[in-house]
Amino acid sequence: MKTIEDLGDLRGKRVLVRSDFNVPLDGTTITDDGRIRAALPTLQALTAQGARVIVVAHLGRPKGAPDAKYSLAPVAARLGELLGQPVALAEDLVGDSAKATVAALEDGQVALLENVRFDARETSKDDAERGALADELASLADAFVSDGFGVVHRKQASVYDVALRLPHAAGTLVLAEVEALRKAVEDPERPYVVVLGGAKVSDKLGVIGNLITKADKLLIGGGMMFTFLKAQGHEVGSSLLEEDQVDTVKGYLAQAQEAGVEIVLPVDTLVAPEFGSDDYQVVAVDAIPAGTMGLDIGPKSAALFREAILAAKTIAWNGPMGVFERPAYAEGTKAVAQALVDTDGFSIVGGGDSAAAVRLLGFDEAGFGHISTGGGASLELLEGKTLPGIAVLED
Repeated sequence: MKTIEDLGDLRGKRVLVRSDFNVPLDGTTITDDGRIRAALPTLQALTAQGARVIVVAHLGRPKGAPDAKYSLAPVAARLGELLGQPVALAEDLVGDSAKATVAALEDGQVALLENVRFDARETSKDDAERGALADELASLADAFVSDGFGVVHRKQASVYDVALRLPHAAGTLVLAEVEALRKAVEDPERPYVVVLGGAKVSDKLGVIGNLITKADKLLIGGGMMFTFLKAQGHEVGSSLLEEDQVDTVKGYLAQAQEAGVEIVLPVDTLVAPEFGSDDYQVVAVDAIPAGTMGLDIGPKSAALFREAILAAKTIAWNGPMGVFERPAYAEGTKAVAQALVDTDGFSIVGGGDSAAAVRLLGFDEAGFGHISTGGGASLELLEGKTLPGIAVLED
């Protein structure tokens, strides 16, 4: 992939940057600005060269039309604070306000276009519709930099089609993400351990199938662990269970055994009568009481997982071990994060809820080898898939 340096002298040039600013909001307050901070190195590199930077991004899931609750106004304000300069926000994406905002830029300044998903063409499956929006976006700029790793698995106008229309390069974030994740996929230093959590097995089927042939150990926690336990013949009470995936999981357990890959499942779990209850207890996974649900891995499981992580040379983690947003159910996730900090191996936190947990639980991000900004994109890379937003950058 070309880098920003390959674009030549950018002073006075208009550079369109696709960033990932899909941050969590409480009303108009950003509760986690990690994705905005991750974009700074690329934006600062461009402004230092005197480029006129035009950022395009999305927020939330508007229905292809303007929606005030998904406006990027809070993002523009926070980005301006972090950059130490005002960031002008256009009132539209490619209309009169966008054109006027871009025309007013001076060398080294930054503007943000309004939410790209306010235009239904951004996510259209029709190549011509996406292409028409890409034409309009491209008309605003002289070059394109892709730096929104969280969206590179999407074939969308501002991710894929614009790159076909302008001189293009990968931003520093995308380059770092791809290098770190491909290190885990293509040539990991062994032992290679993958920790998978989160709610649903179905969300991780592709990555499990791919990693059975690549990893040395798979550690399974989170809500998805109960489908594995059910596949082993255990009763799981009212825990989250994907009954339709039990046979698939049985196949993975057999495949892993045949391949010599160890699938490590929890031996104990924290259960409660209902979500949010303070009436919880730790039980063995073969003794989950009827009418209770598992909400975290237990302390023995956390110790088991820690031991496997500390013995590894490469560790990839995607998905929390429990409902980490509640302190009572966060100990398993906290234990995994702490083990990743303590390991001498190369650790990758695979974006999404895992990255949010690291920040919410108060860990220093510098303690991890790499924290991804893209949950879905990092999963698809771990699955070995070709990502459209990466492929279009590779000449």
